[in-house]
Amino acid sequence: MRHVPNILSAARILAAPYVCWLLWQREYSAGLIWMWIIGATDWFDGYLARRLNAQSKLGAMLDPIADKLLMAGAFLTLALTGAIPVWVAWLVLGRDAVILSFAIIVLAFTNIRREFPPTIAGKMSTGGQILYVLAVTAAAAGYIPAAIPDNGVWAMATVTAWSSVDYAVRATRQS
Repeated sequence: MRHVPNILSAARILAAPYVCWLLWQREYSAGLIWMWIIGATDWFDGYLARRLNAQSKLGAMLDPIADKLLMAGAFLTLALTGAIPVWVAWLVLGRDAVILSFAIIVLAFTNIRREFPPTIAGKMSTGGQILYVLAVTAAAAGYIPAAIPDNGVWAMATVTAWSSVDYAVRATRQS
């Protein structure tokens, strides 16, 4: 039972390319269903890890990898198919590149492993990105009006940019 959270995280990693393939094929209804399943699994593996006191270093690595793989893949695929503007994907992927670059730079120049815990800006950015991808996919599937993600893109973009700057400032202060 103790390994179930890590198995669920690994399953999310394996499912992410399938979701991207569904989006590439413009199978938006199926993609949306799988995104909800993966989201529920993400919540459930975290719940189980806490409930069973089964948090592990492996789980701490697998969980964010699964999240980033799905989100980065979804943004890239949606941009390549024209479902979202390319600049949106560049912004989201660029944010992750900024965070990763600053973490690598701090590690390289200080030789000390630093923690970069999620900030409020980071959590808002991630939440906005998730809602945006779900809204775009739901609109492409015909479940909601296209105006909803079209109107929400600027809020998501603003908080994503803010988060990028916030992480860069924090990393600079730590170094």
